[in-house]
Amino acid sequence: MMRAVRNTTKPSALRRAGLGALMLAAIALSGCSTLPSSGDTAAASSGSNGSAAARQYRQAIDVSGRLSLRYQQDGKQQAMYGSFTWSQSKQETAITLLSPLGQTLATINIGAGQATLKQAGQPPRIASDVDALTVQALGWPLPIAGLRDWLQGFGEDAGGQRFTATPNADDSFSVTTADKWLIQYSNWQDSGAESYPKRIDLARNTAQAGEVAIRIAISSRQSH
Repeated sequence: MMRAVRNTTKPSALRRAGLGALMLAAIALSGCSTLPSSGDTAAASSGSNGSAAARQYRQAIDVSGRLSLRYQQDGKQQAMYGSFTWSQSKQETAITLLSPLGQTLATINIGAGQATLKQAGQPPRIASDVDALTVQALGWPLPIAGLRDWLQGFGEDAGGQRFTATPNADDSFSVTTADKWLIQYSNWQDSGAESYPKRIDLARNTAQAGEVAIRIAISSRQSH
């Protein structure tokens, strides 16, 4: 079970399973599990630091790393941490949420117009809206639909315009998305001819969990 730092209130069995499931991911456009299209390739220069390297949006990637979360429950601050794996193709996405010891705590699969979330000891949950499904099961929002783009440094800003995150002189880039997540790209990894985000911080005020802050630290990334 994920570690969760709680102040007082003991969660229900369902909430304990949901909270354990991150330990986010922290794991585009909020809403439908039908995966957003970013175009097969979205080329971008690497930014104002003067590097000539370029990045392209990849429809198929595998990512793994660590994630941590802060949120509110019953007026109390909560915190948790763990790791994740993320595998996506053009039509499907599969996420596994892991405990600090590497135990599988939840899996989320999106494809064919629906999302399925599985937790140990509970029946599968199925919904057409993957982000609504994660809120229901976990008790806090995990913006999976948007992360298909955000993990690679692409997305849509609050004005409805496509953005491309690029490292500047201090390796930081921040943007507010169309669904009101504040994203900060504060660390980058060079990989051959291109760079990609290595740390992503997400923050948003939510109705379900108050002020939510998610930190994603990417340890490995492969495109194919």
